[in-house]
Amino acid sequence: MEWAALIAWVVTAGGGFLLLVKWLRHGGMQQREGGQIRPILILSHFALAATGLVLWIAFVVSDSDALAWIAFAILVVVALLGWTMFAIWYQRRQGQAVVAEASPGPGVPAEQSFPVAIVTLHGIAAVTTVVLVFLAAIGV
Repeated sequence: MEWAALIAWVVTAGGGFLLLVKWLRHGGMQQREGGQIRPILILSHFALAATGLVLWIAFVVSDSDALAWIAFAILVVVALLGWTMFAIWYQRRQGQAVVAEASPGPGVPAEQSFPVAIVTLHGIAAVTTVVLVFLAAIGV
């Protein structure tokens, strides 16, 4: 189970990295207005997810129950941050009639450049990761 969780986590991280790069390329670091994903939120999500992944790899190598539960606890925080960002993205997206995903215009938040397919796959992979990490942590 821990290997399945690791694979799911790596897939999730790959999708998240693509979204982070897209966000950075579209000026995400300069966003300061309300209703947009702020840099502290997305960078915290990324840093915690990477930290949890490193701890999960250490767990897979060492089989330490403590590492598994620490990684899971971090993953829960990462998931909460992810849901927060998804809510911001979704609300803003619903508020706009049409958004050009390839190149949003001035005043359009960087996260509106996210391809819906990648957001969806990242979310599905993230939920799968949380479930698999929990199952592995409880010893299934």
